[in-house]
Order: sequence, then C-alpha cells, then structure tokens
Amino acid sequence: MAVERYRQIIQQLILERAQRRSPLEEIEIQAILDTERDHYLLLHTGWRGNRRTHGCSLHLDIKDGKIWIQHDGTEVGIATQLLELGVPKEDIVLAFHSPYMRQFTEFATS
Repeated sequence: MAVERYRQIIQQLILERAQRRSPLEEIEIQAILDTERDHYLLLHTGWRGNRRTHGCSLHLDIKDGKIWIQHDGTEVGIATQLLELGVPKEDIVLAFHSPYMRQFTEFATS
C-alpha cells in the first residue's frame, strides 16, 4: 500500500474518534494531523472537576513506509482497525513494545 493511503486511513480513524463527544463537557478531544512529518495524535485536554487533565490516547507515525503505533490507549486496538482496513501486518510496527519483544508479535519489527 502506498504511504498516501496510510495517511488517509490514519486520518480517518483519528478524526472519527475526535468527533466522539467526551462524557465530560469540560474535556476537549483534539486531532493532531501532521501530514508533512507523518505524526498523528489524539489528545484529551480540559478539566475533571478541579483537576486538570491532558494526555495522548493515540499516537501513530509513518516511518519508512510503515505505520508505527507509538501509543494506543484506546479500548478497541488501533492495530485491529488498521488490519480491518487492509493494512498488512508487515506494515504495522507495535512501537510501544521494545525492539526485542516485537519479534514475538505477528507484526513488523521495524
């Protein structure tokens, strides 16, 4: 698959998630789509009562023609969704696993 297709798939998945409303009105969901450098994030920011919350629930990069899942804090695994959309396992790197541990997954090691 071409890198451009991977960009489209990632953007689609992140934008779908960003459109979902947080059950807490004070929490804003932000899609960060850097298509020039191929960095894609889903952020949550705002307030829960009097406590500040800010964090990344999803972080994907495209490197050397592969999708690198840097962080996946979602309930439905993003790797599963990528597979369902036609991305082959050999083009998905579970970067949240150490390089040593990646060899034991069904996905690309780098």
